[in-house]
Amino acid sequence: MLQVNDVSQGYGGKNLFENVTVSFSPGRRYGLTGPNGAGKSTFMKFLAGDEDPQKGTVSRPKKTSILRQDHYVYDEFSVLNTVLMGNKGLWDAIEKKEAILKHAEETGEFTEKMGVDLGDLEAVIAEEDGYAADAEAAKLLEGLGISNEFHHEQMENMSGGMKLRVLLAQALFGKPDCLLLDEPTNHLDLGSISWLENFLLSYEGILVCISHDRHFLNTVTTHIADIDYETIITYTGNYDDMVIQKSQVRSRIESENSEKSKKISQLNDFIQKFGAGSRASQVQSRKKELEKLQLNTLKKSNISRPYIKFDLGDNKSGKHIVEVSGLTKRFVEPGKEDVVICKDLDLHIMRGDRVAVIGPSGIGKTTLIRLLLEQLKGETGDVKWGHNTDIGYFAQDHREGIPEGKPLWEYLLSFKESSTRDEIRQLLGRMLFSGEEGEKLTHVLSGGETARLLFSKLMLLNHNVLIFDEPTNHLDLESISALRDAIRQYDGTVIFVTHDRDLVSDSATRILSMSHKGIDDFKGTYEEYLNHVGAVKFDR
Repeated sequence: MLQVNDVSQGYGGKNLFENVTVSFSPGRRYGLTGPNGAGKSTFMKFLAGDEDPQKGTVSRPKKTSILRQDHYVYDEFSVLNTVLMGNKGLWDAIEKKEAILKHAEETGEFTEKMGVDLGDLEAVIAEEDGYAADAEAAKLLEGLGISNEFHHEQMENMSGGMKLRVLLAQALFGKPDCLLLDEPTNHLDLGSISWLENFLLSYEGILVCISHDRHFLNTVTTHIADIDYETIITYTGNYDDMVIQKSQVRSRIESENSEKSKKISQLNDFIQKFGAGSRASQVQSRKKELEKLQLNTLKKSNISRPYIKFDLGDNKSGKHIVEVSGLTKRFVEPGKEDVVICKDLDLHIMRGDRVAVIGPSGIGKTTLIRLLLEQLKGETGDVKWGHNTDIGYFAQDHREGIPEGKPLWEYLLSFKESSTRDEIRQLLGRMLFSGEEGEKLTHVLSGGETARLLFSKLMLLNHNVLIFDEPTNHLDLESISALRDAIRQYDGTVIFVTHDRDLVSDSATRILSMSHKGIDDFKGTYEEYLNHVGAVKFDR
């Protein structure tokens, strides 16, 4: 059992949690939800024992495994050994055994001089399935898209995204009793996310997981622990079930309070009208009834949803948006096989298309976008944009091109000086930068706030073509939902790279699927594409 008792925490005068008591049971998979800033990561640190709350206690199973996202801690170790270190007891036994054998080989002396019994270590290794550990670790790595050729590579030679996959494999390794995962789908492609879902569906311990991937939460979770109203309420079911239940609970309380308010008003009217008259006994009866009527406490929810709407105005493009002819791009590294992004690619995107670019991490999706934007040049081929195309671009590096030290309203006004300061303020308010929030400086924004600022810029400029590269990174579920609705309702043309399946499923009318075999241009929805390929097949 993972047990939280009477925990309270606040920062800067703001309460995150107040006297929270909640338990997490084996065999259940909990999604930990709440808007950005609600305290999800802080609460997860309490569960992991990385921080102590200002008040209260947390008790956890001894064999608790945590997804840690520090890129550099394991740089001196191999990929495979980094995964094995996820089972501390096993790893310690393996290290001590190897030290004993090395000492014996070098000196001829055995365990007596080392204070450790080799038989005890062998027993620990056997108990922890240590003789199958390499195979188990390799299976986890393969499932997460890291092929066998990298298993003995040093961690320092792996990219940041690949390191995070290794650290996820480390957290999953060793059959932990409790598994704590904060954003495990970050840097995973659709195929790896699907593998992770299947792995977690068969996991029998306690799972507590933070994710902004609604599809992932709906697939994996059996319960939702929702942070709101300065407490944590546990709901049975997945994320969508929680949203319905939460709305029903609040509606019921509001309805009950409304009925009680009417009754209180009626009783007060009676008491005031007859308090000094001859109906004293009835007045006293009404007073006693009034004392029993208490309104249910209904704290304000922390959840707020931005209003995202991309509008063309009068800025309409021609029918033909972009035509790509014979485009080839490859990267050549000495001593390594050429990395081919595209070869002789022909592509014709029409007005109104909503094109989702999907494929494994590292396959070149961002490079393809940069080729379309003509930020990169291919070895062969042409990219021709159509009549009156006006492109708005949301880069994967959200902070790209944003100057430091500017108030948000001033940054936006610089792109459209014909706007008034009040108009800019209203736009920022719709994007959850109300009042003094609009005076925030650009360099102090969180990742989610930076994304909302860039959406504000795109809304302001009325582009007729929008290109997004991983727009859902750093967004909470409410913001992702708002973005999904905005893309679906937009009358212009959209090209977007994402690993968010709901965004692809709900918005795309065309799929560009990139793999090592090439680029498959499928004209249809994501579900139709999956039927076309017969299953979720992604070549790694």
